[in-house]
Amino acid sequence: MIKKILNNKIINSSPIQTVAGAALVVSVAGIMSRVLGLFRDRILASKFGAGDTLDIYYAAFRIPDLIYNLLIVGALSAAFIPVFTGLITKKKEKEAWDLSSGLLTLQIITVVALSAILSFFSPYLMKLVTPGFSDDKTAQAAIFTRIMFLSPLLLGMSAIFGGILVSFKRFLVYSLAPIMYNIGIIIGAVFLVDLWGEIGLAWGVVLGAFLHMLLQLQAVKFAGFSFNFVSLKKIISNTHILKVIKLMIPRSLAMGVTQINLLVITIFASTLASGSLSAFNFANNLQSVPLGLFGISFALAAFPKLSSLAAEGDMEKFNHIFMRNFKRILFFVIPASVIIFSLRAEIVRAVLGAGEFDWEDTRITLWILGFLSLSLFAQSTIPLISRAFYALENTKTPFYVALLSEAINISAVIILINKFQVMGLAIAFSLASIVNMLVLFWLLDRYFKGVKKESAFESILKITVSSLLAGLFIYLARHFMANFVELRTLGEVVAQLVIAGGTGLAAYLIACHWLKVDEFYDFRKSILVRTLGKPGDMTEESN
Repeated sequence: MIKKILNNKIINSSPIQTVAGAALVVSVAGIMSRVLGLFRDRILASKFGAGDTLDIYYAAFRIPDLIYNLLIVGALSAAFIPVFTGLITKKKEKEAWDLSSGLLTLQIITVVALSAILSFFSPYLMKLVTPGFSDDKTAQAAIFTRIMFLSPLLLGMSAIFGGILVSFKRFLVYSLAPIMYNIGIIIGAVFLVDLWGEIGLAWGVVLGAFLHMLLQLQAVKFAGFSFNFVSLKKIISNTHILKVIKLMIPRSLAMGVTQINLLVITIFASTLASGSLSAFNFANNLQSVPLGLFGISFALAAFPKLSSLAAEGDMEKFNHIFMRNFKRILFFVIPASVIIFSLRAEIVRAVLGAGEFDWEDTRITLWILGFLSLSLFAQSTIPLISRAFYALENTKTPFYVALLSEAINISAVIILINKFQVMGLAIAFSLASIVNMLVLFWLLDRYFKGVKKESAFESILKITVSSLLAGLFIYLARHFMANFVELRTLGEVVAQLVIAGGTGLAAYLIACHWLKVDEFYDFRKSILVRTLGKPGDMTEESN
């Protein structure tokens, strides 16, 4: 059935050539995935609350995710896509497919071996990751972890498939895969838990990873991929594979630093009150919605183009494409962060406030969400800036900057945690993210000293002013609605969220129009062209 759907001409339509078009596809699919993700979190929160079960569940992700990010994400984003894209561009398709099969073979062997070893030692590893857990919680977390070790293998295969699809600019199926992952987790929470108990949550993660992989497998077959097992001798002698490995090492180390950040959060959160880790993850998932919709979407969509321009040596257009997408991300994310901060109580209550998720859980989560939202602009632009470095085949700089930001994060956690508890983790996380983004941007800017940036900073200033105006109108709308809405029911909470948020959004768009923000007119033109078919210049240069 899946194969039949994927062979449909709608799914496998022509590659998307513009960054704006690709970002739109990724964003729309991302909206669906994020909405489903919020539904997933609501199910988890209402069924278990922010307590021991979800603390165990989120802690169990740490080691499997570490493997996935070290061995897979680094190879995919930093090395595989640029090298694979270069081969396809040069019409060397056989070499491109050999590269794919070789990396897939190497990934499967490595992940299986490493997962098996770490699975055996998982009880000891979880004592290090969750020092504040009781013995029973630690033992349960170790069982969850052993099951979840299946997910890096499946997601690793899927990541290679996704890299192929991105290189061919076939973003639709690639963008739909996360939806399948969330569906698997929801099935685990709703059905498998009833069958097998709490351990069904872990099996739901494995099911989601399998569906994620299966969807993209059929799509890459359609694109021409056919897996052939490659011997270790051929892998070692393949110059393209060796190039990918060389490029991925610094990127993998940088991802390792990011995972250390999450490990630090897990370690310290485990020493706090029960439910602290769950509350942090819930808040992080909420603020990650605009991060995924805009930051990740534009970064993914721009990466193949940036890689091609870097390979051609056209640095002027490289800078142009980078800055256009940098401003576009901020056009969406800055107002989103203001809306999230202003309406954080309503957002948490609307999404999570049900069943076992009580008022104390709500209060802690909304404060964490508020602190995290302050750095959303930085979190959302880091993926694009990092990929600009990767397109230039510079994977070391993001690693060194990540090390610096992680040192700041750990230092801030140590200073803040006693006074602010779990909120201290959020403050430290935001501070480190802002430093990471500013340093990366400053270093990248050194590549383009001859290019004027005044117009870019002018646009960002206008976006910021418009966003602050939106925050003011949200405050006024909330104050006015307080005379009529008591916020006792979900319907009242949602009504205030929609009306106040809509008022702020309208104020933002009007202000952008009044201040003549270029990104506002680009966005409006893109919507008109793609929904109403109105003519417009949709070339890469203008998009």
